[in-house]
This record gives sequence, C-alpha cells and structure tokens, in this order.
Amino acid sequence: MNNRKYIPALSFEWLTTLYDPVMLLMRESTFKRSLVEKANIKNGYRVLDIGCGTATLTILIKKTYPGTEVTGLDGDPKILEIAREKVKKAGLDIALDSGMSFELPYPDGSFDRVVSSLVFHHLTREDKALTFKEIFRVLSPGGEMHVADFGKPHNAVMYLISLVFRHLEEAGDNINDLLPEMFLNAGFERVEETDRFMTPFGTLSLYRVRKS
Repeated sequence: MNNRKYIPALSFEWLTTLYDPVMLLMRESTFKRSLVEKANIKNGYRVLDIGCGTATLTILIKKTYPGTEVTGLDGDPKILEIAREKVKKAGLDIALDSGMSFELPYPDGSFDRVVSSLVFHHLTREDKALTFKEIFRVLSPGGEMHVADFGKPHNAVMYLISLVFRHLEEAGDNINDLLPEMFLNAGFERVEETDRFMTPFGTLSLYRVRKS
C-alpha cells in the first residue's frame, strides 16, 4: 500500500471543497443520468459506486431506485465527510465505505452492478488493471460494470484538448482508448461505448461491460 500512487479529487487535497462546483462544468447531471439509465438497474439489485466522491451519483441511484441496496466507496476521507453530510441531508439509507478500488473490501459476487464516474483516470495503469480484476471479482454472474470516464477524442476540438489533458494525472490510457482492452483482460465481455459527451476537459465516454 505504501508504494501506491493515490491522486485525490481534483489532484490536490486543498481543492476538494471545489469538487462539486467543478463537476457542474463537466455536465454532471446530464452524463450521470445517462449512466444510471444505461445501467438497467432494478429494485432489489445491490449496487456499488466506486470512487463515489461526494455521493452525487450514489444518491441519484438510490433516489431513482429506492428498492436497491446502494453502497459508495472512496479512498479520500475528506470527500467522504462531504458525502456523508449529503446523504444525511437527503435522508437516504446508503452505506459509505472507506477503501481503495484495487483492494475492494467485499466478498466475491457481492454486487449486481458496479458503477464508476471519473475515477479511472486517477489510477496508474497497474492500479487500473487491479481495479478491473477486483470489480470482476465482486460482481455476481451476469453482473455489469458501467463507467463514465475520459475516452478517445471523437472530434477535432476534443483532440486538441486531449493534447494537454493526456499529460495530467493518469489520463493517457483513457485518451489512447486502452480502457476497452483492459476491461477484456480483466475477464469482462461485451464491451460497449453507450454514450459520449463533450466537456471542457475532453471527450467523456460511457462504457458498459458484462461478467458472464
């Protein structure tokens, strides 16, 4: 654990309080609603939100599907404090756990859906690969992972933005379109890009992958 490279929300801890305002620039409400719709969640499902941040997506899932068992996980204690306040204010029954995506604290087959929003570009290539294997492990057979994160630029404007952004954090793998291959290497099948959005920071892609 001590040799892990952990990048907090917005790269620096002192920017954590600005996380939600910055997400507005990312068309958060639009792409997260699309992510939830594409996830085909049913009441009774167990859903894990990896890298839940301030729990915006986690809360949206619980409000949309009150009969689901929703868990959020994040490795940033400061951002989890914000998330717990938001969940408390919303009056929802959501579990918020502290942990890292590459060492998930859950038994095999614990969830029917795993969702993640703007997390994987924070991870080194090694930790991405470990995370995808961990997600595969905790999904039940037939379960799906739904991801919103930076992807391959889909037009000239997004390509120009990517020339800068690919050098920040660990976004190069995303922008070079390596995520689909990494999903398959972890054991997933039927990788689909279900939607994409233009943002001030580049193309945001939505992916759906399935565990057989």
